Amino acid sequence: MLPDVVPAWPAVGSIAGGVGALGLAWAIRRHRGRPGVHWFLGVFAAQATWCLSYGVGLLVDDLAIRILLEATTWLGIVWTGVAFLGFALAYTGRSDVLRSRLFVAAVGFGLLSTLVLATNPVHGAFWTGFGVDPVFGVSTVSYAFGPWAYLVVAVETVLVASAVFLLVDTLLSYGPLYRRESAAVALSSLPPGFALVAWTLEIGPVPQLQLAPLMFVPHVLLDAYAFDRAEMFDRHPTTSRAAERTAIDDLTDPVIALSLDRRIVRLNPAAETLLGVEAATARDRPLDAFLDVPIGGENDEGDETDDADAEVAVETRGRRRTYAVSTSKLTDPNGTHVGYTVVLSDVTERERRRQQLEVLNRVLRHNLRNDAGVVNGYGELLVERLEDPELVRMADAIERRSGALAALGEKAGTVESLLDDADPTAVDVDETAESIVAAARDRTPSATVELVIGTETGGGPGAEIGTVRLRADALRAILENSVENAIEHHDGEGTEREDGGPWVRVTLRRESAEGGENDGGRNRLVLVVEDDGPGIPDHEVKAVESGRETALEHGSGLGLWVVEWAAGALGADVEYADRDPRGTRVTASVPVADEE
Repeated sequence: MLPDVVPAWPAVGSIAGGVGALGLAWAIRRHRGRPGVHWFLGVFAAQATWCLSYGVGLLVDDLAIRILLEATTWLGIVWTGVAFLGFALAYTGRSDVLRSRLFVAAVGFGLLSTLVLATNPVHGAFWTGFGVDPVFGVSTVSYAFGPWAYLVVAVETVLVASAVFLLVDTLLSYGPLYRRESAAVALSSLPPGFALVAWTLEIGPVPQLQLAPLMFVPHVLLDAYAFDRAEMFDRHPTTSRAAERTAIDDLTDPVIALSLDRRIVRLNPAAETLLGVEAATARDRPLDAFLDVPIGGENDEGDETDDADAEVAVETRGRRRTYAVSTSKLTDPNGTHVGYTVVLSDVTERERRRQQLEVLNRVLRHNLRNDAGVVNGYGELLVERLEDPELVRMADAIERRSGALAALGEKAGTVESLLDDADPTAVDVDETAESIVAAARDRTPSATVELVIGTETGGGPGAEIGTVRLRADALRAILENSVENAIEHHDGEGTEREDGGPWVRVTLRRESAEGGENDGGRNRLVLVVEDDGPGIPDHEVKAVESGRETALEHGSGLGLWVVEWAAGALGADVEYADRDPRGTRVTASVPVADEE
């Protein structure tokens, strides 16, 4: 029926496959320069040569011309597989393999096959007994396949299968990102590939008819989908693979990949420099031959414990450097433990700064506290013994200033504790706030310090916040310093007391995440400290909010900085606002969790 509707249909189908290949080559020419495009143009050139030579040959009766066209058909077969593998390597981000001996050997095989094909009349390695054997109204031919013809089909099948594997691997590795493109191109190679193998093995009722050129029609349609609908060359896996390599190779931190038996599998350039060895030399050697670091471990039952974190000192380029070692398990996509990744971060400067801060802080706290205590004691004696009012005033100033210096030393100790990592603990917020307010009242009896504890449903007598989990030292630091700052910097001209004396109100309440009162969620603790003093100078607030102090913007003490660092330790937000009609409102919103 088909020969009656479409005369010479095998030739028409073959020529259609070749024209389609040329059309796709024309369509993607604008993408030249992007990964894999030049190789894909080569694929289409080989396919067009294969299909057009075979299709035109089916319409030619002259034996000499028919032999020439059959040779050209084989030329297309030879180079289709080589070009397709080149495309798969370049497109999936493995362009370095294109310079490998293995791929060069594949190209060499193509060149040798071309030479064997051109000299076939001499040795008959491709075919012998060539003769026209018409079927379906076209000039099909029959001949005995030579050993090189079978070898070409076998090699081309391996090359195409390898290319399909690379594309499928990309599909599985990068999920939906390149799924449509890779799947379409991988599937497109199957119809002509199976048809070629079937023709070579003379499978089917008409063994002299090669259907592979006709099968390039669905091949072209799938490729067209990949180019048009899936935007194949607008986003390609080379980007992802390059990102993976860059993420490791371009890191300044040494990265080492180990097998389960702690042997080196891969080093990035930074690790090569640290170990003083090239990756090729270090590969498959135990890590402890170069560096003694803990890698995982086992418990008493022999099970793997959590990944190790440690520090190691390394002598490199005549200098001693300290590295923080972070070890993590390396797993395959199924979650199977297959090795370890070791990352070494240079913390030499950090450790040096930490030591300097520890020494400075110890000297500041110890010497300043002791010396300030001595000065304070002498100041008290002078105040008691001197009679001259002017000298008494000066002695009183000495006493007050020395007391402030001693308090500064104590604040330095608070800062040191806040900079350390500490786990949250169970804290009774009500008790903590009450003790801080009581201490402030005892310390400055002339100040009025109020405490208001509220809940989402209101406040007043009997209201409680309860126990939550957070860093107790940071909570105390925020409250103590906010209250202390309000009292210490009060100017005696307040509006809340008739005498204008210091007035401070501490308010604590719990809120849900969205600030609502009736949704049942309680996961924020809001601390508000209000005063009716002169307000915090703008330059001090700006210094804290900008995160740095300059000669033009510097605070008069550590109080605001302690509040800021304590808030950071709690993960809290701090806001400073003016209070009407006078004073400052400091609000800290702290994320918390119930004790249970």
